[in-house]
Amino acid sequence: MDTILCDELLQEIFLRLPSSSSFPAVSLVSRRWLRLYRNSRTSLSLCVPPRNSTVNPPPCVPSLLSLYPYLSSLSISSSDSTTAFSDYLLRSVSSSCSTTIRCLRFLAAPVSPSALFSLSASFTQLNSLTISLSTPLFLRWVGFLPSLKELSIIICSRDVVEFDSKEEDGLWVNEGSDSVLPLESLCLSGLGSDVFGTGWLWRSCKKLRKLRLCNCESIGDGGSFSSFDTCLQGIQEVELRTCRSIVDGVLLKLAQKCPSLDSLLVYDGGSEEGLLRFIEECRCNLRKLDLRLPLDLHNNHLFAIAQNFRGLSSIRLQSCCLVIGDGLKTLAMAMGNGLEELALINCDAVERVPGMLTTLGQSLKRLRKLDLSFNEMLLDKEFISMLISCNYLIDLKLRRCRRLTGAALVSIVKNCKYLESLDIVDCSGIKADAIETFVSNSSRLRRLQV
Repeated sequence: MDTILCDELLQEIFLRLPSSSSFPAVSLVSRRWLRLYRNSRTSLSLCVPPRNSTVNPPPCVPSLLSLYPYLSSLSISSSDSTTAFSDYLLRSVSSSCSTTIRCLRFLAAPVSPSALFSLSASFTQLNSLTISLSTPLFLRWVGFLPSLKELSIIICSRDVVEFDSKEEDGLWVNEGSDSVLPLESLCLSGLGSDVFGTGWLWRSCKKLRKLRLCNCESIGDGGSFSSFDTCLQGIQEVELRTCRSIVDGVLLKLAQKCPSLDSLLVYDGGSEEGLLRFIEECRCNLRKLDLRLPLDLHNNHLFAIAQNFRGLSSIRLQSCCLVIGDGLKTLAMAMGNGLEELALINCDAVERVPGMLTTLGQSLKRLRKLDLSFNEMLLDKEFISMLISCNYLIDLKLRRCRRLTGAALVSIVKNCKYLESLDIVDCSGIKADAIETFVSNSSRLRRLQV
């Protein structure tokens, strides 16, 4: 059997196997199969034990990586918290596969500036990088990665340092003058109020299209907030997750400086006044809006959205406990047939306002995606009354809607002829026989989660 199939055919078969479960079985067949399997792998994830581990001592990483000659994507992590070990891992990757790697997720301890410069000199083809850094930030190495399009920086420590007196306006002396980076996507996590050095990055990201800020207390101290304007002109997508202290300022900048904004996500942070000001002053053609603001989203926001963002194709609202039916109804009537995706996740109004879903369904007849997950008190009657009007759904999520029964599935079969994906995880009121009947009568269904 081992000699019947040629190398090329075996490798093609290996490429179609799920990487997470196929390696143990394939590696035991023969050395040839093991070698060909490794040659067929273009992505790899490694979790390296700490240096002082006696149970599982760390392998020789360069030797291990040399067994996978065609890697283009590598994720490497370690529980070792020392910079020296992280530097060793990064240099090992650099010496083994820097010419082939396009995507690198380096999820170990923060690395030293010298290791970063080593990275920038070796990975000339790198397109995507995720890496942990410590403060103060030294970012000049980013400018030496000519192909880098996506960068994610996780700031893990807040070391107290003596600042150089020559540091000015958020620009460290060793970062050089401003340049134009090829970055199109940037994610920063953990920017504290004491972090310096991001001004150069903002001024250099003139081609940025997507920006994500997670758990950030500032944009960067010194003059970095004024430098922030420079990167906004062409941004199309912004995500702000748990950034309460800076959300209002960032939203104001977006309203003033970002005419190309297409998609906005704000989770767990902000203020009622700041969000309302953004909605009223923003003149961009926003298409997607995703909000999880349990204590900061009110009906007046929905009225403003209905008036100023009539081009929305997707709106997602999570845990909107202060929103009542009037705001949602006004929003639905303003969006009309233009809205293709609606999510009302854990939304009190879904459960406590009778007839609201009926009104939404009648106004949003062209919906393609609907998510009503975690509305545990949602009843069949309310849900079915909405489905009668929503005949074009292809994706429906009802996770943990525990009061729904088999009658809901009967209505889905009757009204949603184009449905391709359904999520009914933790819907305890829907029994197995109803699911079997639903599957047998849903000809277009491609995915079912139960």
